[in-house]
Amino acid sequence: MKKTVLAGAAALLISGQVMAHGDVTPQNVDVSGLEQLGEEWLEENPYRGNELAIEIGKSAYAQNCARCHGLDGISGGIAPDLRELEPGMDGDEWFAYRVINGAVRNGVPYMPKMAEFLSQEALWSIRAWLETLYEE
Repeated sequence: MKKTVLAGAAALLISGQVMAHGDVTPQNVDVSGLEQLGEEWLEENPYRGNELAIEIGKSAYAQNCARCHGLDGISGGIAPDLRELEPGMDGDEWFAYRVINGAVRNGVPYMPKMAEFLSQEALWSIRAWLETLYEE
């Protein structure tokens, strides 16, 4: 009986950690080879269509975003499906706002402020890759 209770408690603890939001440990992204953008956030993605940035962004997304947003941007219901993020300036504005400010619901972080952990270059690379997946 004691083993069953302990196993059940462990399963609940593990499932709670899997379903938690905002507790991803950001992974470093190698952006060497990309134009450096500086500290001040740009309003528009300077890497749109840049093949190197897209390649970097795909890897960076897999390491830092896929846990909540799903592989290849296909959400499993935990977080928004990023394939639906508008291409161009409108999508850039939403993307920048969210990675800078994160998302909090009822005092619980659902997405960390990724700009505190990843460079502007890394984040715009992710955005460049996401645009290649766009679906209406």
